[in-house]
Amino acid sequence: MSTQLPQPAQGAPDTTRIHNIGYRSYDGPRLGRAYARRSLFSQSLRGAYGLGRSAKSKVLPMLLAGVMCVPALIIVAVAVATKQSKLSLEYTQYAIFLQLVIGIYLASQAPQSVSRDLRFRTVPLYFCRPIERADYVFAKFAAMASALFLLTSVPLVILWIGSLLAKMDFGTQTQMFGQGLVSVTLLSLLFGGIGLVMAALTPRRGFGVAAVIAALTISYGAVSTLQGIAYGTDNPDAITWLGLFSPITLIDGVQTAFLGAPSSFPGGEGPGAGTGAVYLLVVLALIAGTYGILMRRYRKVGL
Repeated sequence: MSTQLPQPAQGAPDTTRIHNIGYRSYDGPRLGRAYARRSLFSQSLRGAYGLGRSAKSKVLPMLLAGVMCVPALIIVAVAVATKQSKLSLEYTQYAIFLQLVIGIYLASQAPQSVSRDLRFRTVPLYFCRPIERADYVFAKFAAMASALFLLTSVPLVILWIGSLLAKMDFGTQTQMFGQGLVSVTLLSLLFGGIGLVMAALTPRRGFGVAAVIAALTISYGAVSTLQGIAYGTDNPDAITWLGLFSPITLIDGVQTAFLGAPSSFPGGEGPGAGTGAVYLLVVLALIAGTYGILMRRYRKVGL
């Protein structure tokens, strides 16, 4: 027995309607991937210092930026007042001595840069537009490295201007200033990559902060302890090779080998040119490796 569906009565009015709710098509220029990439870079860099965000978000990064500059101002004031012939702290040593401040800044801002997008699932919204995964990773990596470069290079500019005010040799100070900029450039790329990888592993900001701090401080503490033991047992070769296992000691070794910087290793004995080449290769490999890990991470994340 078959059942027939009721048919609409002949002549029944059609109730279908098309409502105009005000949406309009966009007829303007399409700015494309390059513009989107620049915009994401600019927004991420500004966000690293709380610009364009709430007043509360500006406090910590601005405070840390101020803390980074205070020792440089003190060094300059003393040099000018006492008419010193050289600065009491070299340009290449500045970031090494203030590594704790740099680590805290990175731990606070790297999760802010990527963890929020993961937590609130906004990553797919980026990829709905002309921007692609490679653009997203490049913009975030470049922004974090640039933020760290600003944090570490501004104090060096203060030191350089102060040395000129103290009438120190212009050529010598400019050369040392350039060496310091090379050092903090490598540091910014290395630390920025490590920080973003740690932060991108979890959508929870607190976990990201803890992971970044652990990656920087635990590795440095372990390497420093082992180097101290090696120094106490008169084993200088071990001191040099142990420096390969911490980000900050890697930077220390590279600038000691190639930039003429004094070493912060126990005993003041850093790597020579041969071992320094290994340090440089490890630094470059880590920078490329962290970038590659981020690219791999964002192939699937959020989709």
